[in-house]
Amino acid sequence: MRSPLKNTLKALGFWAFASMALADAAAPPAPAAPAEHHWRLGVALGYGERTNPLVQSEKIPVLVDLDIAWFGKRFFFDNGDLGFSVLDRPAFTLNAVARVNTDRAFFSKTNTKYINFQYLGAGVTVTPPPTTPTPEPQPFKPPKRDYAIEFGFETLFDGEWGAATLRGFRDVSGTHDGFEVGADYDYRYTRGRFSIAPSVGVEYKSRKLNDYYWGVHAGEASTNIIEYHVDGGFGWHAGLRTNYYVTKHLRAALSVNYERLQNSVAESPLVKDDYVLGFFSGFAWTF
Repeated sequence: MRSPLKNTLKALGFWAFASMALADAAAPPAPAAPAEHHWRLGVALGYGERTNPLVQSEKIPVLVDLDIAWFGKRFFFDNGDLGFSVLDRPAFTLNAVARVNTDRAFFSKTNTKYINFQYLGAGVTVTPPPTTPTPEPQPFKPPKRDYAIEFGFETLFDGEWGAATLRGFRDVSGTHDGFEVGADYDYRYTRGRFSIAPSVGVEYKSRKLNDYYWGVHAGEASTNIIEYHVDGGFGWHAGLRTNYYVTKHLRAALSVNYERLQNSVAESPLVKDDYVLGFFSGFAWTF
C-alpha cells in the first residue's frame, strides 16, 4: 500500500482511503493463482476548502472527492500518480513515480479584480501640489502557469513507530526544469472504531521551480507589478486526520492541514498569504 500522505491535484484532497482484504481461513486452498492486482475505490461527501495564497484568488472548495487507485504486481496508479515498484521489502518500499506538479492548481482559481497600487508621479516639483491625485484602480490578473510532469523516486517506511516517506522529483517536461525533495512522517493511533493520525513534513523546492510558478517574469512586469525572482528554500506542513468507522465501509472523517510557504515565495508580489490552510469534514465510503 502507498503512503496516505501524498496529495493530488485536488486542492485539499481527502487523504487516502483504507482498503480491507478479507481472507477465509477455513476455506480450502484454491487451485488458481492469487490475483496480482486490485482496485481501491472510494468517495467522500461533505464540505471542505483550501485557502489560495495567490493574489486575486478564490478559496478552493471540496464537496465531493474521489479516491481511485489500482495496484498491480509492479505497476500502480494512485490518484494521478503512475508508478513502478522497484523494491518491495517488509520494512520499506522503493517506487519510481511520475506525477503532475501541484503548484499549478492554485492558478486555476483566480478572479480579475481592481486593486490600488502606490501612486508614482512623474517629474520632480519643489512645491507639492495642493491635492494628491487619487490613483485609479488598475486591472490585474495573475499570470498563467502550465502543468509540469515530474519524475522521481519515493521510499516508504512502515512499522509500529508510524510511517515515513522520503521523496525526490525533477521536472521532465521542460516546464520549470527544477526539482523538489521532501520527507513526511505520520503516526496512526486506533482505539476501537476511532482513529487519529497527526502528520508533519518538510520539503525543499529549487529556485527554478519556485521562480517559474511564483516569480514575476520580465515579460509580466509592468507599472502595476514589479519583476521578482524567487529563490529555492524550505517549507513545512502539518496535519491531523480523524476517522470513526460506522460500518466496515462507511466512516465519518475530519481532516485539517496547514502548509507554510518558503520565505522567498511568501515575499512574491503574486502571494497574499504565507500559508495554505485546508480542512474537510464529511462521510467516506470505501467500495
